[in-house]
Amino acid sequence: MTDQIIGIIQTGRIVPVVIIEDAASAVDLADALLEAGLRVIEITFRTTAAAEAISTLAAKRSQMLVGAGTLLTPDQVRQAKDAGAKFGVAPGLNPHVVEAAQNVGLDFAPGVATPSEVELGLKLGCNLQKFFPAEQAGGADMLKALEGPYGHTGVRFIPTGGINPSNMKNYLGLKSVAAIGGSWFVDKKLIAARDWKAITQLTRSALTATQN
Repeated sequence: MTDQIIGIIQTGRIVPVVIIEDAASAVDLADALLEAGLRVIEITFRTTAAAEAISTLAAKRSQMLVGAGTLLTPDQVRQAKDAGAKFGVAPGLNPHVVEAAQNVGLDFAPGVATPSEVELGLKLGCNLQKFFPAEQAGGADMLKALEGPYGHTGVRFIPTGGINPSNMKNYLGLKSVAAIGGSWFVDKKLIAARDWKAITQLTRSALTATQN
């Protein structure tokens, strides 16, 4: 992952993990996030609208750093890159998927939950890793334990999974955490209802909480 992309992610300290069913909502969603002061978004490949939504934002909202999440196969990596994604994220660490991302020049953060996976990620050149599923894998205490043997390597984490306003600060207080991933402020029900005002308000609150 390039320093430029990590820098943008670290600035906001929170990455919205988005499930979008209708690509036509992508621009309005991005505008709601930008109005709140957040310029990064991860659109997951859990729906058929993902690639089109990424392509739309790449063309119409260049100020937004658009990533693709839940990339499970090399083909999805190529789709994300072709659509205009600037970075990719996966829930697990599949060397074939990492290799595909490197081959097409897509900055990539694989998912890890154990020391062995952290080491494999580092061996594959992944200096930014997604700690997933964060709460179920031991939470902030587990991540703090991983900092002991791996902190000196420079690896940074984006813990995701079960994170919300009540526990987010437990993660943000750790040196190895670049940002947290979450979806409570971009809930798919709010997106479906096109409640952009609520998304802006929730995002603004989340951003404020990361700074306090």
